[in-house]
Amino acid sequence: MTQFLSLLVNGLSLGAIYALIALGFVIIFKASEVVTFMQGSLLLLGAYLIARLHDSIGFWPAVIVGLLGTAAASVAMERLVISRLRGAPTISLAIVTIGADLILLTELTRRIGSDILSAGHPWGGDSIRFGGVGIPTNRVLAILVAGILIGAFFAAFKYSSWGVAMRAAAEDGEAAALMGIRLGRVSMTAWAIAGVLAATAGLFAIGSPTPGATPAVSLVALSAIPAAILGGLDSTGGALVGGLIIGVAETMAAGYQDDLLFLGRGFGSVVPYVVMVAVLLVRPSGLFGTRDVTRV
Repeated sequence: MTQFLSLLVNGLSLGAIYALIALGFVIIFKASEVVTFMQGSLLLLGAYLIARLHDSIGFWPAVIVGLLGTAAASVAMERLVISRLRGAPTISLAIVTIGADLILLTELTRRIGSDILSAGHPWGGDSIRFGGVGIPTNRVLAILVAGILIGAFFAAFKYSSWGVAMRAAAEDGEAAALMGIRLGRVSMTAWAIAGVLAATAGLFAIGSPTPGATPAVSLVALSAIPAAILGGLDSTGGALVGGLIIGVAETMAAGYQDDLLFLGRGFGSVVPYVVMVAVLLVRPSGLFGTRDVTRV
């Protein structure tokens, strides 16, 4: 029972990181109808900036620089590439983001090399115990910060003028433009927020129990893609639910891998995609995605 509770709590904390990344996918898709694959490289960029700068300028200033730098890189992608290709087929835009992701990942991999960069978290490798279950402080903070950021986004999405503009753009972009909504500004803000979310996920992804920043950290975003699709690519609430489901499923599969040897070793790494496919077979639009209704 203790092992189950430990895996559950750790799964929820990992799911919170996935939820942050998945929310970035959803925000960009709702604002600009672009399925982006850049979140992995943006996550690594944020983690790299924090890890490189914390010794010279301090941890919290490095975090601010990491967040702003990643947001700036995301906005640059939107302004310099995506906005110029507006109206292009969706698949073309997705392929462009894959190319940009590979370019940025290659440069960051070259800079990091074989090193493992510590982010210098003030809480280090400390753990917090809940009854008989121990969980790294880093993962507890990931849950708290993810909850605060996602809650703040939901509030802004519902009550702020930007949220109204984004909902209008997602519902009918042409009508929103005719009503005076600046779709370019909505899209740019969405990409900036997605960059901040990716950097925040990177901050916790390189903390305990992970030893530090390596190029492999970017692979975390690969598990967030099924989370976004599972919840529904146009559902912000679905990103949260999908992230938690994927995090728990992956952690449980890894924790009970000795009982799942008939499925092969390393099954935990493919569990996110197995869960995604199983759900999509029943609900092709995801758990909370909008179904397309065609009148015949």
